Amino acid sequence: MNEIIKKNGISYGIITGVVSALITTAIYSIDLNLFVKWWLGIIIIAVYIIIGIILLAKTKKELKGIFSFKEAFTTYFISAVIGILISVGFNILLFNFIDPSAKDAINEIVIKYTAETMQKFGAPSSAINEAVKKMQESNPYSTIELIKGSAFSIAGSALFGLLLALIFKSKPTQE
Repeated sequence: MNEIIKKNGISYGIITGVVSALITTAIYSIDLNLFVKWWLGIIIIAVYIIIGIILLAKTKKELKGIFSFKEAFTTYFISAVIGILISVGFNILLFNFIDPSAKDAINEIVIKYTAETMQKFGAPSSAINEAVKKMQESNPYSTIELIKGSAFSIAGSALFGLLLALIFKSKPTQE
């Protein structure tokens, strides 16, 4: 594997993981209700997209513009996996060891938000009650659930990485 790809993938993976941990810490410190704000989720996704674009643009420049689809995808995927692992590790520490009561508080906020949203969309009370019951029985911030969630995050990142790789790969030269 090309050293530039490896170095940038690892470096930006660490940056992404640290940024994720800092965002989680900020939300945790400011107001747990921010965990259910859709607009904050969009801002966070935009931050990750910008980091990915900077990563691939920098790597392509360092490779003097010769950047295959595979290399672009590999660079992004290394970064994404490292970032996700750091983020999940931090969340496991925060919600299972540092402050386990926070995960219960967030779960209650999510349940309340979900019930209110379902009511706004006219869902029958039986469906709302069933959804609330299932959510009360789950523990989305447990170590196992966070690890399961990381698998879905990696899969989603892979799909996004395919798109970015298409955008950043070198254009074939005409002969």
